[in-house]
Amino acid sequence: MSITGFFENVGSYTLLMKRVLTIPDRMREFFKDYFQEMYKLGVNSIWIVVIISFFIGAVIVMQIALNIASPMLPRFTVGAVSREIILLEFSSTIMCLILAGKVGSNISSEIGTMRITEQVDALDIMGVNSANYLIFPKITAFVSFMPVLVVFSMFMGIFGGYMICIFTGTPTVDTYVFGIQSFFREKLIWYSIVKSMLFGFIISSVSAYFGYSVKGGALDVGRASTDSVVINSVLILATDLVFTQLVLG
Repeated sequence: MSITGFFENVGSYTLLMKRVLTIPDRMREFFKDYFQEMYKLGVNSIWIVVIISFFIGAVIVMQIALNIASPMLPRFTVGAVSREIILLEFSSTIMCLILAGKVGSNISSEIGTMRITEQVDALDIMGVNSANYLIFPKITAFVSFMPVLVVFSMFMGIFGGYMICIFTGTPTVDTYVFGIQSFFREKLIWYSIVKSMLFGFIISSVSAYFGYSVKGGALDVGRASTDSVVINSVLILATDLVFTQLVLG
């Protein structure tokens, strides 16, 4: 992508968001679509969040227990370090990278298919703000459900580590639980939740932009879906760096 193309995309995205982020004409229809999208994008993503978080949490504890087996460090360090990793980065950033593939491609392909089958054009002809009607419920539903996914991820990540301690005994369960509770800072949970909601907006809005801007046929829908996942991943990592520096730096 050239510099000119980059700024064209940024400008088109900004203009699209200007159309999207307006008050819906029919609130009843909006809330109907909102709850449908919340189930489709949020509730249907719980299973992948639970499974991945459980196993990643188990692996994190296992790796830390193996790599800091030093007599200079108390064994509860395993629980404390695992908790920090899960709360600070995994449950927000890494899970959002995974969701960028699942949810982002879903949004992009759905809206892209509607674009190439001229359903979007039909809405515009009828005088409907198609951008607001199609995209706004997806953004609001996914962003508002992100805290639920993050909390599930945090719990299952820590629970996965707990199960590893039961099966391996390294460290012991009591030591792990003590480490989880040691030096706990409540603000880390709120930090992760706010950050995940920001990432949720990026995933849903950028994916919707690529789908809404599709031109061509089915092949172009697939290409737009792939591009949305790539751009979302880059934006999430860049935003994570800036947000962390601003909040925790």
